Amino acid sequence: MSDVRIGTSGWLYPPWRGTFYPKGLTHKRELEYLSRQVSSIEINGSFYSLQRPESYQRWRDETPSGFVFSVKGPRFITHMKRLKDADVTLANFFASGVLALRDKLGPILWQLPENFRYDRDLFAGFFDELPRTTKAAAKLAESHDSRLDGRAWTETDADRPLRYALEVRNPNYPREEFVELLRDNAIALVVADTAGRWPLFDEVTTEFMYVRLHGDEELYTSGYTDKALDEWAKKVKRWRKQGDVFVYFDNDVKVRAPYDAKGLIERL
Repeated sequence: MSDVRIGTSGWLYPPWRGTFYPKGLTHKRELEYLSRQVSSIEINGSFYSLQRPESYQRWRDETPSGFVFSVKGPRFITHMKRLKDADVTLANFFASGVLALRDKLGPILWQLPENFRYDRDLFAGFFDELPRTTKAAAKLAESHDSRLDGRAWTETDADRPLRYALEVRNPNYPREEFVELLRDNAIALVVADTAGRWPLFDEVTTEFMYVRLHGDEELYTSGYTDKALDEWAKKVKRWRKQGDVFVYFDNDVKVRAPYDAKGLIERL
């Protein structure tokens, strides 16, 4: 049976304190608490800035055996460099400590902005630069620039395959051609529920599915009803027949994400 991982996008949210997180729980123990109730968490701080190896090590040690993190790739690569000249930026990302997660490293997510137009050659070139194993990523990490001198992590404890997922928000992509490009490069096309704001794809493009649930009625805010969770559970059961499934709730504003994640876990 394929693996199903369900959790939240991030865990450091002040509104969760005293509601989902018990009163009196220290901030340092929030990851420990959440990771005992879900089976995976998407690290999203890595989107905003390069993290440090000691942070990845701490997150690895604070979570139970068998736990898995997904890691969101830096917006510097997706939003600023816009996937161009990615050799050094990818090296810096992997040198920042991602590989310190060891066997708890799951898929790596790339989220593109809404105004990112389809460019087949650009996508193909970026996909070619992605290391496909942790050994290849460690070698690439050695090419980091001076900004990471003295704080780089450029080793792996074992050689494991790396998996990637891509979330797009531009509705004007040539759907069939884009899907085939991802299949040719073994990149998962993210299923993103965004209250109708951005396109919803559900095509299977590789051996795993990556799902981000941002809210079905109000972006980042609305919770999922029992009926909605039942429907997502049916989809996950169908997808898991073809491979692993990763599901992350990103409707954190009104503290719905952890409860909805637990609700979906119960249904599966």
